[in-house]
Amino acid sequence: MSAVETFELVLLLLAAVVGLHALADKIHFPPSSALLVGGGLLAFIPGLPQITLDPELALVLFLPPLLFDGAYFTAFGRFRRHLPGIISLAVGAVVFTTCLVAVIVKWLVPELPWAACFALGAIVSPPDAVSARAVLQGVQLPRRLQALLEGESLLNDATGLVLFRFAVAATLSGTFHMGEAIGSFALLALGGAAVGLMIGRAAVWLLARIEDRTLFVTSTTLICWVAYLGGEALHVSGVISTVAAGLVLGWYQHVVMPARVRIQGTGFWRTMIFSLEALVFILIGFSLRSVVDRAGGFAEVTATMAWPVLGVIAAVTVARRLWVFGSDALLALLQRAGLRRARPLGPRQAGVLAWTGMRGVVTLAVALTLPGDMPGRDLMLIAAFAVILVTVVIQGSSLGWLIRRLKLEDTDPAPPMSLPQAEATIAKAKLRAVEANAYDGNGELIHPQLLEQHRARARTSARYAQDAAGFMDGIQSHFDVLSLAIAEGRQELIRLHRAGKIEDEVLHDLERDLDLEEVSITFQRGAQLDLR
Repeated sequence: MSAVETFELVLLLLAAVVGLHALADKIHFPPSSALLVGGGLLAFIPGLPQITLDPELALVLFLPPLLFDGAYFTAFGRFRRHLPGIISLAVGAVVFTTCLVAVIVKWLVPELPWAACFALGAIVSPPDAVSARAVLQGVQLPRRLQALLEGESLLNDATGLVLFRFAVAATLSGTFHMGEAIGSFALLALGGAAVGLMIGRAAVWLLARIEDRTLFVTSTTLICWVAYLGGEALHVSGVISTVAAGLVLGWYQHVVMPARVRIQGTGFWRTMIFSLEALVFILIGFSLRSVVDRAGGFAEVTATMAWPVLGVIAAVTVARRLWVFGSDALLALLQRAGLRRARPLGPRQAGVLAWTGMRGVVTLAVALTLPGDMPGRDLMLIAAFAVILVTVVIQGSSLGWLIRRLKLEDTDPAPPMSLPQAEATIAKAKLRAVEANAYDGNGELIHPQLLEQHRARARTSARYAQDAAGFMDGIQSHFDVLSLAIAEGRQELIRLHRAGKIEDEVLHDLERDLDLEEVSITFQRGAQLDLR
């Protein structure tokens, strides 16, 4: 394809993303599933060029920003508190799935070497961060379950990639050393964490000295690729390096990032992440044609690979359920034995956790990096795509229904302070600052309106903290009046501009002030509605 044709194809993909996403929202279907299926159907339209997803480019382009975004917005306190459970899923479940898939494939395809069977298991074993984010955006989960799923999706790619590299090397060389593999995995993981922490702290130091908003947002965006490529260049885990840097920056962004930069940067970052996530799924769908053609067509795939592929799908599905329910049963036994820290999820939450585990871009990209002389390469590619299709479309589309059906309860201890109580505490702190500066050196009140305003806010917040439910109607009425006032002010501003009474610069400045007011009211109204 020429450069112009490539650009036209990119525009076509973006238009397809918008259309499929809008359709999915209208019919209440997960957008990730709609994009994957839609991309697969578009790939076979006559006249459209065939797309081959470059595996190295896919990993470098998509994985760092999506991992970084997940880590940046991760609730670090819950992540740290549930780290043992996260490691159990990100390491234990991935290794267990790899082994079970290898055993099943060796049984169904005896001529395939053991190392190649383990390579296939490593390809399909790690759930994908992109798929998990896409599915979890539309559901409400208990805090512990949310932390486990988010943490697993951030760390398990590193486990799968390490297992895959060792399995491929063992297949091509014919040798494998367990001790060397374990030592290398520990070095890659710990080294990646160390590199990510150093890059994250360096980024915090640098961002604290940047005043220009555009440079600030641009620098923040580049950090994810710096962490990933830096880790890979130092021969440690780029995945873990990116996650560690994201956790550090997410922890410190509240003190180094000005409010105006956060508003601008959040809007830009959300748009970029949405575009990348959507393109991932539609590109995976488009890759179906090249994968099937490489394997000889649908007829050849059905005739020679149907049973092994079904075996891989069954092994992946069963392995996660065995690990999740087995781990939860072990926690229940430890709790009965008197170990207070052992808290099982219970059958309902464990059922939801077992039903997740969607695969995505990492599985397909890793499969596409297989050497040309790898035994069973075509089978691995078809199995990888089949696992992605089944987990994203079937499990992803039914996850919301399952959660609503089970009516999960949040069993985590309630935080010491609720949102209304926190608001009251902040209002008191702001009032103290105003009271300390509302008088001049002679004791004369010079900011009476400001002082009364913050005293009123402090009183209102205190009453709201004592009885949030009873105070709700009055607050909503307050927000309604403010919204009407802003809408009226916006109409008057536009009228003045259309009449030629103010210049464009005045229009933009005043419109920005109204926008900030409206955003503030929207956030406050949403916070109050969340309490109901």
